[in-house]
Amino acid sequence: MAASLSATPLPQALKDLAARAGMPPSKAHRYLVSLIRAGLAEQDRESGRYRLGPLALQLGLAALASLDVMKLGGEAIAELRLEIDETIMFAIWGNRGPVVVRWEESSRPVVTNVRVGWVMPLLNSATGRLFAAYLPRETTEALLAEELHRTPDEGERYAARLEEIRKRGLSRVEGELLQGVAGMAAPVFDYRGAMVAAITAVGRERAMDVSWNGPVAKAVKLAAQRLSQRLGFAG
Repeated sequence: MAASLSATPLPQALKDLAARAGMPPSKAHRYLVSLIRAGLAEQDRESGRYRLGPLALQLGLAALASLDVMKLGGEAIAELRLEIDETIMFAIWGNRGPVVVRWEESSRPVVTNVRVGWVMPLLNSATGRLFAAYLPRETTEALLAEELHRTPDEGERYAARLEEIRKRGLSRVEGELLQGVAGMAAPVFDYRGAMVAAITAVGRERAMDVSWNGPVAKAVKLAAQRLSQRLGFAG
C-alpha cells in the first residue's frame, strides 16, 4: 500500500490504490487507516482521495519500507516504558537524519519539546551519535559536516565518542542536547546486520541513571537486542 501511494505525487482514489496494490478496497482502506494514524498518509477532505502524509515526506520514500520496523518498534518501546518507567522514543533514519517515529511517555514526564517527527542532531543527541557510529560514513558525512560547521570544537572529540559507542553498544548524553535532560540509546539491527533504528530512554538529568552498566543501560540494550532478533539479526 505504501508503494502504491508513492507511485504518483497526485492524490489517488481508494479504488485506484486498491487495484494498484492488488487487494480488495475494504482491505486497502484498513491499511490506509493505519498509515494515516502513523502520519504516513493523509486523506483530502474535499475529494476523499489519499496521498503521502507529512511524516512520510519527511522521512523520504525509502523509509516507507520500514513500516514493519516501526510497528515492532512501537511494541518494543511500550514494553520498555512499562519496565523502567522512563520516557522512551524510537527513531529511524530519514532524509535529514534520525527521525523520532514513536514516543512513549513516562509517568514522570520530561520537560522537552522533542516529539514524533523531530529530527535529532548527530553531534549532541544520544540517538544521533548512535546512528553516526553505526551507519556508513557516506550516509552521515554531509549532515555531520553541516553540524560541525556550526560547532567546530566538537570535531576534535567526536571520533572518540563514536568509537566508545561502538565499543559499548550504547550512546548517552547528559544535558548536552537539552539542559536537564539525559538520554541513553541502543541500536537496532536488521537481518543484514545494518542499523535500522534506535531505542532511546529519556529522563531528567541526575534522576535517571545513565551509567554504562546501570539498570537503564541494561534494559535499553536488551530491548534493542530483542527487537533486532525479531527482525532477523543473528549477531
